[in-house]
Amino acid sequence: MSRYIATRAIRGANALVTEAEMMLNKAMTEKGANTAVAFPNTAYYLPLIYGMTGKQIEKLGQLSEVVSQARALLHPMPSTKHWTPYLGETLDSGMATLLAAETIEAIRFAYGLQPETISDLRLSEGNLKASFEIPTENPKSSIQNTGPIDDIRLRSWGIQLVDGRMPGFAAIIGAAKSNEVAVKLVRELQRRNILCFLSGNVNGRSIIHQLMEEGVELGYDTYTVPFGTDTLSAIYALGFAVRSALTFGGLKGGQARDILMYNKDRVFAFVLALGEVDDLKYAAAAGAINFGFPVIADTVIPQILPTGITTYEHVISMPWHEIAAKDDLERAERLVQKCIEVRGVKVKITNVPIPVPYGSAFEGEVVRRADMRVEFGGKHSRAYEFLRMVDMAEVEDGKIEVIGPDFSHVEMGGSMDLGILIEVAGRKMQLDFESVLERQVHNFVNSASGVQHIGQRDIVWLRISKAAADKGFSLRHFGEILHARFLADFGNIVDKVQVKIITDPALHAEWLEKARVAYDYRNRRLADLTDESVDTFYSCTLCQSFAPDHVCIVSPERLGLCGAYNWLDCAASFEINPTGPNQPIRKEKASDETKGYWEGTNSYAEQGSHGNVPKVAMYSIMENPMTACGCFECIVMIVPEANGVMVVSREDTSMTPAGMTFSTLAGMAGGGVQTPGVMGVGKYYLTSPKFISADGGFKRIVWLSSIIKKTMAAELKIVAEREGDPELIDKIADETVCTDVDGLLAHLESVNHPAMAMEAMF
Repeated sequence: MSRYIATRAIRGANALVTEAEMMLNKAMTEKGANTAVAFPNTAYYLPLIYGMTGKQIEKLGQLSEVVSQARALLHPMPSTKHWTPYLGETLDSGMATLLAAETIEAIRFAYGLQPETISDLRLSEGNLKASFEIPTENPKSSIQNTGPIDDIRLRSWGIQLVDGRMPGFAAIIGAAKSNEVAVKLVRELQRRNILCFLSGNVNGRSIIHQLMEEGVELGYDTYTVPFGTDTLSAIYALGFAVRSALTFGGLKGGQARDILMYNKDRVFAFVLALGEVDDLKYAAAAGAINFGFPVIADTVIPQILPTGITTYEHVISMPWHEIAAKDDLERAERLVQKCIEVRGVKVKITNVPIPVPYGSAFEGEVVRRADMRVEFGGKHSRAYEFLRMVDMAEVEDGKIEVIGPDFSHVEMGGSMDLGILIEVAGRKMQLDFESVLERQVHNFVNSASGVQHIGQRDIVWLRISKAAADKGFSLRHFGEILHARFLADFGNIVDKVQVKIITDPALHAEWLEKARVAYDYRNRRLADLTDESVDTFYSCTLCQSFAPDHVCIVSPERLGLCGAYNWLDCAASFEINPTGPNQPIRKEKASDETKGYWEGTNSYAEQGSHGNVPKVAMYSIMENPMTACGCFECIVMIVPEANGVMVVSREDTSMTPAGMTFSTLAGMAGGGVQTPGVMGVGKYYLTSPKFISADGGFKRIVWLSSIIKKTMAAELKIVAEREGDPELIDKIADETVCTDVDGLLAHLESVNHPAMAMEAMF
C-alpha cells in the first residue's frame, strides 16, 4: 500500500477530528450540552455513529464521547524509517473521519441549518475551515440539497434494492472535467439504474453545480441525490449504507463488524472521486473502504490493488488523459464501466429504442403541469391500458400501430384520450398471466425520462414533458418501450408482442368496453381465490438479498408485505422462473386453521429463515407473526390500552399513539425478526377477510394513517360494509384526530368503536 495514501488519509483524519472538537466546544458553549441533535425523519439517531458504536446520540453533550472515540482511532504520520505497507492504520483513520464528519453534520443541524444553506467545509493547506455563516453572495449556495435521506424514502426504495432494479449506488465526490462529462457520467449510471449520491467540490465547484447548469433534474425521483457541495456531505451516503444493514439486515447498533460485512457482501456501492483529491477526500475514501466500497479516481493517485477489505481492488486510478477513447464522452462511459467492474455490480440493461434516456432511475419522475406537453387521462380525458393473450397467428412481433391522430394538434399543456392495447402470444403464456404482465406497464413506461405514468387499467394518467417531446418522443415510442421490455423481461413466456396505440374516438370506446369486460372477469377470478380453495401457497425470498433470514409466505388472501406481489404474481413468477424466488409451498396438514398453521408453511418458514423462525401464524399478529424485511408498505402494531391495533403508512411522518413515528416503529418490525404485536404488511392486506382474523380482524383497527384512508377510501368502504358497520372507517382515528393514547381512548369511546367491546387481545 502506498505510504502517500496513508499519509494523506491520516493527516486528513487528524485535521477533521480536531475540527470536530473545536466545533463541538463552540456549540456546547453557545447552545448547551442538552441541545437536541438529530437527522430529520431517520429512526437510527445519527446512523453511522449508532451503527459503529451503539451510542444513541440525542443531545450535543453526548457527542463528546464520540469525538474522543474518533481521537482514539487516530495514528501519527507514518515515517519513512518505520512505515510498513499495512492498511489498518489507514482504515482506522477513515473510521475516525466518518465519526467526526457525522458529528459536524449533527452540530450543523443543532444550529438549525438546513442542507441547502450549509456552507462549504474544505481542506486548505492542511487546515480545515468551517463556518456557520449562511452564504449570501454565491447563488450556487441556494442549491436544494437533500441532506440525510429519510427512512420513508429508504424503505420505498427497498423493493428496488432487493429485486435488482437498483443494483447499487455511486457516491460521486468532486467535479467532472466539464459539464458535458458530468451529464454523461450520471446518464450512464442512470441507464444502469445505479443510484447517484452527489457531494463535494473542487475549488468550490461541484458536480451538483454542473448538472444543474445543464438542466438535469436532481432529487429522489431521478435517483440523483445532491447531499451537499462539501466533502463532508458524503457521510450521508455511508449513513444510508449503515441504515440499509439496520433496516433490511436485522442488525443492531454497535454490531460494527457485521454491518461492515453486510455492506461488503450485499450493498454494491463505490466511490467515484472526480478532480483533485485532497487530504479530506483521502480520509473519507479510507472510511468508505471500511465498508468494502472501492474508490475510483479520474486523476493520478497511487493505487491499492491487492484485495482484502474490498471484493476486488481497493483504489484505482484512471487518469483522464490515459483513458483510451476518441473523446471525453467515451472516456466517461469507460470510467463508469470500470467502476462497475471493480465493485462487481450486477447490471441488466435493456436497449429501448427511444430518443430520451431510459432506466428505472426515472420511474418516480414527476412531470409538473408547467413542464407538460400533453397528458392522457386524469380529469380531462380518458386513458386505459389493456393486455390480452391471443393466438400466435394473430400477432406480428414488433408491429406497432398508432391508430388515430397524434398529439401535435393538441395545444401546449392540453389533453386527449388514449388507449394502449398490448397483444401477446407465447407457447407458455396463460390467461392468468395477463393481469400480471399488464401491471408491468407502469414500470416499463415510467422508466422513460420525461414521462409520468400513474394508475392502471382504465384509470391511467400519463404525461409527456415538453423536453421529451422536443427530443422527438411520440406516441409510437410507448409501443417501442413495451415491445422491448416484455420480450426482455418475460421472454420465457412471451414469444411475440404487438402494440396498438389508440386515439381514434370510435375505436378507443370500443376497446375500452372490451377491456372492462376483461377487468371484471379478472376481479371475479381473484375474488374466487381464497386460502381454503388452494392447496399451495408461495414463498417470496426476493428480500433475502438484504434480509437474509426473512421469508414471505404469500397466499390468495395475503399478498407480500411490499405490496408488489400477490398469489397470482408468484404463481406466474414460478412458471416463468422455476428456480427463482417464488416457490410453491404445499400447505399439507393443518394444525390450526384459525390461526393459520399448516405443516408445510411451518416447515418452509424454518427452512427459509435458516432456522430462525420455526413457525408462522398466517392470520395472527399476536402469535408468531410473519417477519418483514424493511420495504413493507405499512406497519400494524398493537395498542394495548385500546384493545386494538394501529396501522401506520410509510408515507406518514406524524407521531402515533405508540409514542413513536413510522421510522422508529420500523426498527421493531423489520430485519427478519419475529416480534409479536408488530408486523409489516402490504396495505391491501387490510382489505382481506384474513387480515389478523385470528385476533378479531379489521374491527381491531383503532387508528389508521389518513393517507391510507384517502387513497383507499373506496376499498375501505367495502370492507366496512362487509364487517356489518358501514360507519366503521369514520370511527377509526388518524393523526388529525389524535397522536396519543389518551386522545385515542377518548375518541374511541365517543364513537363507540367496536374494539372497545371485543375480548382482550392478550
